[in-house]
Amino acid sequence: MNMDLKYLQKLIKMLDSSNLAEIELEEEGTKIKLSKPTQTVVAAPAPQYIHETPLHLHAPVAKPEPDKTEEKAEVPENLYEVRSPMVGTFYKAPSPDAEPYAKVGDTVKAGATICIIEAMKLMNEIESDVSGKVVKILADNGQAVEYDQPLMLIEKA
Repeated sequence: MNMDLKYLQKLIKMLDSSNLAEIELEEEGTKIKLSKPTQTVVAAPAPQYIHETPLHLHAPVAKPEPDKTEEKAEVPENLYEVRSPMVGTFYKAPSPDAEPYAKVGDTVKAGATICIIEAMKLMNEIESDVSGKVVKILADNGQAVEYDQPLMLIEKA
């Protein structure tokens, strides 16, 4: 037999790394047949669909009681609560090194920009709906805020 072991190892590696199922060679009267074990494919059973008639209940369904912890906190009548009009990230200033639009104690006018909400890489300027004095800022700079989340309290003028 004229084939050496290194040659056979190369053939085996070639077969393993290929998509072929077998290799058959004949060289100087020596015949070699290499084959991969066949994989058995088992077909999954077809899904069965069960048709059910809807069940109609005539009993009243009790509504869940609202969670007491999620109730909106009472805001005094003279304070206006600025709420987020969208989901995003709250920023007090137009850039990290800039002065905040509004600080506690500042007097703001209706229509004045008081903060920014970044949503989907867009900076949305939030304007005050009322004129008055900023009493409290409820969101932290860079904080993620939800829709309708309170951002600031403004004492109406």
